Amino acid sequence: MYIQRDSYLEMIRSVTGKNIIKVLTGMRRVGKSTILKQVQDQLLSDGVPQDQIISINFELMEYESIRDYRVLDDFITKRMIPGNKYYVFLDEVQEVKGFEKVVNSLHAKGTAELFITGSNSNLLSGELATYLTGRYFSIEILPLSFKEMYPYIPASTREEKFLTFIRTGGMPGILQFEGNSIIKNYLLDMYQSILLRDIVQRHSIRNVDLLKRCMQYIFANSSQLFSAASITRYLKNEGRRLSKETIYQYLDAVKEAFLIHGVPRFEIKGKSVLKTNEKFFVNDLGFRGLFFDNELDIGQALENIVYLNLRRQGHEIFVGKLDDKEIDFIALRGREKLYIQVAYLLAEPSTIKREFYPLEAIDDNYPKMVLSMDPVNRSQNGIIHMNIIDYLLTDSAAQLCPRV
Repeated sequence: MYIQRDSYLEMIRSVTGKNIIKVLTGMRRVGKSTILKQVQDQLLSDGVPQDQIISINFELMEYESIRDYRVLDDFITKRMIPGNKYYVFLDEVQEVKGFEKVVNSLHAKGTAELFITGSNSNLLSGELATYLTGRYFSIEILPLSFKEMYPYIPASTREEKFLTFIRTGGMPGILQFEGNSIIKNYLLDMYQSILLRDIVQRHSIRNVDLLKRCMQYIFANSSQLFSAASITRYLKNEGRRLSKETIYQYLDAVKEAFLIHGVPRFEIKGKSVLKTNEKFFVNDLGFRGLFFDNELDIGQALENIVYLNLRRQGHEIFVGKLDDKEIDFIALRGREKLYIQVAYLLAEPSTIKREFYPLEAIDDNYPKMVLSMDPVNRSQNGIIHMNIIDYLLTDSAAQLCPRV
C-alpha cells in the first residue's frame, strides 16, 4: 500500500530542477524508498523518458556488486548519453563506502539531478558535507502521522483510531497486516534489524545485551528527564556496570539510527541551552509498545506524539525550564515561537493549575497552548486549550506558528 506523503513530496517538488542534491534521511522502513518512487512517477508523468531516470536501491542484492564507489561511478556514467539530463536516485547510499565521491563528481558535472537517501543521521556530517556545503537540501522522513494513518486504521470512532495509533505507531509497513500480534512480530523484526545493522555492526558494539538493556530503560523513561547517572544506577541494580562515557556513545549511536531523538532543555529566563538532563523521545511508539503498555503510560505517549508532530512541521524543539517549572515544549521556526503543555485529562483543578500556571508565568506574547484528551474547551487567560485529536488532525500548531 502506497500512501501519498504530500508534505514531503511538496518539499521535494519545490527544489526539483534546482542545482542542489536532494537528501532524504530517516530510519529504515520509514518510507524513504516509497517517496523516491513517487518522485520518479511524477517525473515520468511530466514527460521525462524512463531511460533518463537511473534508480539504484542498495538494499537489493542485485546491486551488491556496485557497492564500491569506483564501480558505482562507472555503472552510472556508462548509462548517460552526453547532452541529456539525468535523474539519479541512490537509495540507502550509506551502504557504499566513499559514496560521497560519486555524488560530488556527478553533481560537479552538472548533467544529473541527484536524489539520495540514507538511514544514518551522520550521512551529512562527513566528507559529503565538506564537499557540498550549501549545495544540498535535506529532508528528514518520519513515520506516518496520525493524520496520515487515520483513513487506514480499522476502527469506527476517531477515539478508537487514536488508541490504535498509540498502541501500534505509524510505521508504513504495519498497514499490510491485521491483528496486533502480527503487527508486533513485524515491528520486533524491524527493531532487531535496526539495532543489529545500524547500531551494533556500524559501531562495533560488543555487549549487545547491555545495549538492549539501555534501550529498555530509554523506552521506559521516554518523555522523562534523563541523566546518565540514572541509567548507571538502573544497570547497577540489575548487576550490570556501564560507564557514563559508554552510555553516551550508545545514545549517540541510537540517535544516529533515528530510533530516538534527544531534546535539550532551555532556560527561559536566562535564554540559554542547558547541558544536563535532556529528554528522549521514541521515533515511533510502536517500538516502545513492544516492551511497555503505551495506553497505561498515556501521558508519556501523548507527549511523544506531539513531539513528533512538531518535528514533522519543521520546528526546532526544546524542553522549557522556568525556575522550578517545566514547559513540555518550546517550538521554534523562523522568527516564531510556540509554547505547549501536554496532559492526559484536565479533570481536577490542581491539574488545570499545573498545566496552565507555567505558561501564565512566561512573560512574552508568543502563542501558548495546552493539549489534552478533554472534549471541553478550557482556554483561559489567553492560553489556548485544544483536544489533542483535533490538534493532530488539523495541524493547529503549524497555523499558530507559520513558516517564515
